[in-house]
Amino acid sequence: MSALEPEGSPKYWPPLGLPVGSVRAILTLFVVAIVTVSVARGHDLDLIWTETLLIALAHYFTSRRFVSLPPEVLKRIQEEGLIEKEQHPLFLPRHSIRLLILAAFVGLGVFLYRHHRLMEPRAVSLLGIVAAYVLGSIFRGVGAWFGSRTGHRPSSAWGDFKAIVVLLAVGIAGVPELFEMPDFLPDMAHRVALGMMLFYFGSR
Repeated sequence: MSALEPEGSPKYWPPLGLPVGSVRAILTLFVVAIVTVSVARGHDLDLIWTETLLIALAHYFTSRRFVSLPPEVLKRIQEEGLIEKEQHPLFLPRHSIRLLILAAFVGLGVFLYRHHRLMEPRAVSLLGIVAAYVLGSIFRGVGAWFGSRTGHRPSSAWGDFKAIVVLLAVGIAGVPELFEMPDFLPDMAHRVALGMMLFYFGSR
């Protein structure tokens, strides 16, 4: 380590000196603001914003596997600089970014409902995407909490059932597209199938 660096300084300096994930949090909240404000104003969203939103949701609501370490081991390897001490993005409490994201879309839904615009195609599409993914994530969290309380792991049969249902739904909706028959099924069938797929991703 350079003599110019103060003792105990981290080996990895995160962007702007903020806690790890802060820049991603700012970018995500910015995208959420653009999307929700645009829909509230009745503007059509460019596809790129919806795609970017999905990537951001995947980052914040997808399960991340990690190895649980005893507190003394974790403290030692942090002091050795092998891993950084955990700080939450933007110095906010844990899960704050997730709650802000949810609050933004709940607020959008309430706004559209009060202005009798909740069933607009752009609103249904956006809120349906977000709701399906987030509900899957909540479903996973509730299952994990229940399992930790009871000591029972989720049945593999349940996982197989979800996989089969989603594969069938997406297959039924997607095969006509491959054979250039986009009008074979009503548009709602495609929305339901894709919503189920997003729910599945969120629940894994």
